[in-house]
Amino acid sequence: MHTTDSLIQQLEEMGIDRNGTVIVHSSMKSIGDVEDGADTVLDALSAFMAKGLLVFPTHTWQYINKDNPKFYVESSPSHIGILTEKFRKRPKVIRSLHPTHSVAALGEDALTFTADNENFDTPCARESSWGKLLDREAKILLIGVDLRRNTFIHGVEEWLGIPNRVTDAYEQLFTVLSNGMEISVPSRRHYGLDWSAHYWKVEGILAKKGTIQYGEFGDATVLVCDTVKLTRYITEMLTINPELFSDNEPLAEVLI
Repeated sequence: MHTTDSLIQQLEEMGIDRNGTVIVHSSMKSIGDVEDGADTVLDALSAFMAKGLLVFPTHTWQYINKDNPKFYVESSPSHIGILTEKFRKRPKVIRSLHPTHSVAALGEDALTFTADNENFDTPCARESSWGKLLDREAKILLIGVDLRRNTFIHGVEEWLGIPNRVTDAYEQLFTVLSNGMEISVPSRRHYGLDWSAHYWKVEGILAKKGTIQYGEFGDATVLVCDTVKLTRYITEMLTINPELFSDNEPLAEVLI
């Protein structure tokens, strides 16, 4: 059975900077049998990153839309896993105000990191928390999930202006604060075609380029992604072929 101490030891072995910034995409089931379950996983991650910044995505895009337009910062649940939902409710965790692609952060810089996301009309604007991950040279931990769950790649596509990634049309959404104040957030959405379903196909190239390192957390395989290198190589590949993620065809050769 995995414990707080054993999980922290595994994080140590990955060589992650405890003073840096880490965002976690996760599958609790993949971690296996953990003493006291999800809370122990969060305890381990929080303790390890106590002097840095720990971030989880707390997405609500699955159900916040033009027909259900109000995102309640304190009560709208994250739909991407038990760890994200439990983390956002923890003491001192701050959730950003973007109605569909919020993040939750814990650390001294959490307020600055999560600030102003409600001012952007796209899911992963360069000046939002997703772009700040690059500015902070953050690491992305994919715990028991693969590149298909890596929202940061959506951001790179958005920043490059790759066609058909973000809709031209807006939906009128609202962020509702704890005091009942409503903030109008006209929002564009990711395109209907699920480009992210094909992100997996560049894993081999990224690993060869040192963008991805591998580790273990509990029973789960972890992909540790470097945001700086990820941005560089995804940019190069999409510049060569903007339709790279349009299908499931494996790459015939290294493109970069």
